[in-house]
Amino acid sequence: MASLTADDFKATFDAFNRHDIDGVMRCFADDCVFYTVGGADVHGTKIEGKDAIAKAFASVWQGMKDAEWRQRGHFVAGDRAVSEWTFVGTRADGKRIEADGCDLFRIRDGKIVEKHAFRKDRPLQEAR
Repeated sequence: MASLTADDFKATFDAFNRHDIDGVMRCFADDCVFYTVGGADVHGTKIEGKDAIAKAFASVWQGMKDAEWRQRGHFVAGDRAVSEWTFVGTRADGKRIEADGCDLFRIRDGKIVEKHAFRKDRPLQEAR
């Protein structure tokens, strides 16, 4: 894969919504870095390496069985890409998260090497 396209990012997010870790990680480089939406550092929490990132993604699905990223669009410009989405998920206590967000990606040799996740800070919603 020489470069990634918007269709590749759509397929990746389709895999997120199927909770298919192999499908999600297909486009990630072994040495990739993921900066989460929250954490003690200014950039969130930094997770390094494909295996550690896969575990982090899978833990979201374990904690929120209905986790879904409703896709609004993806675009690629050179070695950068953006995905816009609305995240929806129900926590174990029944409270729901529903907030817009985006991911900023850096690409090298047709693989994702950085993923920065950003999400609106919105109060939890009551269970439906």
